[in-house]
Amino acid sequence: MTATRPDRRAEIIQAAFRQVAAVGFEGLRLRQIADDVGVDHSTLHHHFPGKKEIVAGVAEYAISRFEAPVPKGAGPAESLRAYLLHLRELLADSPEVFVVTAELDLRARRDPMVREVLARHEANWRGSLHALLSARGAWSRRVDAAYAVELVIAVVKGVQLAPDAASAAFAQLDALLTK
Repeated sequence: MTATRPDRRAEIIQAAFRQVAAVGFEGLRLRQIADDVGVDHSTLHHHFPGKKEIVAGVAEYAISRFEAPVPKGAGPAESLRAYLLHLRELLADSPEVFVVTAELDLRARRDPMVREVLARHEANWRGSLHALLSARGAWSRRVDAAYAVELVIAVVKGVQLAPDAASAAFAQLDALLTK
């Protein structure tokens, strides 16, 4: 049975994701992606106009891995702890996601398409965190939601480059924010 178009697109994105995790964007090769998926190189262009669109797809895929399930009935502090736990588990189970997102952050400085994908994601991320961190009475009185949002994002981006410090960084973040 042949894969449907959406399935083939997903296979291409996942193969590109694995390649970026292994060799970075500079080593991303369309022929290798095609080989990994088991299609002819020219077939990639039926699914993606070019390499930039595949890179944008990799960005969307990597970002989607950061979505954490929200516990039913959980308050703001429990929701943030669940999110940080999800990140710790993701780092332990799928460290390549952090490698790829670090690559994406660097790539976004030079690539407007990747910059746009990441900007949309970060706007949503900031909005969600701000709503969570604006809850009255859930946090230490010292917590300013706007600054706390930036602190959470900085910690998450920092552990991309220093994964061995993740556990301590997330624990310290929790201690700083909670009562």
